[in-house]
Amino acid sequence: MSQYVYLLRNPHGRQYVGQTADLNARLQEHNEGSVIATKGGKPWQIEWFCGFRSKKQAIIFEKYLKSGSGRVFRDRHIVPK
Repeated sequence: MSQYVYLLRNPHGRQYVGQTADLNARLQEHNEGSVIATKGGKPWQIEWFCGFRSKKQAIIFEKYLKSGSGRVFRDRHIVPK
């Protein structure tokens, strides 16, 4: 796989969806505070991830998971609350 879509969760239950080619390096960036969107919610852990063959596919799925219907799908099927 060349790209991953991932879902992070912090101890307070906040979630973040992103995509990357290197899961471990990206998680480290989130936990170091290098990512503005997640800087205030450290520490983060990977809750779920999925591999894609192309960056284009990963970006499309990431955008879907961030949409209204994607959030419903995520909460029902990927990481039920």
